[in-house]
Amino acid sequence: MPGLYFEDFSEGQRFEHPITRTVTESDNTLFCGMTMNPQPLHIDHDFAARSPFGKPLVNSLYTLGLMIGISVHDTTHGTTVANLGMSETAFPAPVFHGDTLSVVTTVESLRRSRSREHVGIVGFLHQAHNQHGTEVARCRRQAMMHCRSGETA
Repeated sequence: MPGLYFEDFSEGQRFEHPITRTVTESDNTLFCGMTMNPQPLHIDHDFAARSPFGKPLVNSLYTLGLMIGISVHDTTHGTTVANLGMSETAFPAPVFHGDTLSVVTTVESLRRSRSREHVGIVGFLHQAHNQHGTEVARCRRQAMMHCRSGETA
């Protein structure tokens, strides 16, 4: 399903994304390797066992990317011009290997672009929860979105 255009969004609109994802140790290890992050809290079981968490934590940037990625199919697939920024990113609870994440997205704001025709700015609040319903990540994101063909924002 293609993403939504600027005109398809409304303030307060809520998406409970049907795609969920169980995070594996391999996901975490590969992500840490690809991003050159040798933090032992993520990749060293012995080190992590002596931490307050008692086991490796999933890299928070992986969690952020997964959260936003899960939202794409229902919201912005093929209709985004660009991400303009992310703010108020928080990780209120840890993610561990084997956790299954689900994502909810809420449209918080809409405005027409002042500098570009045929685009608008959508403010999203993304929230990820683990299999127990605990919020593990949230982020506010501003995306520049295409308007429907021929319509001026």
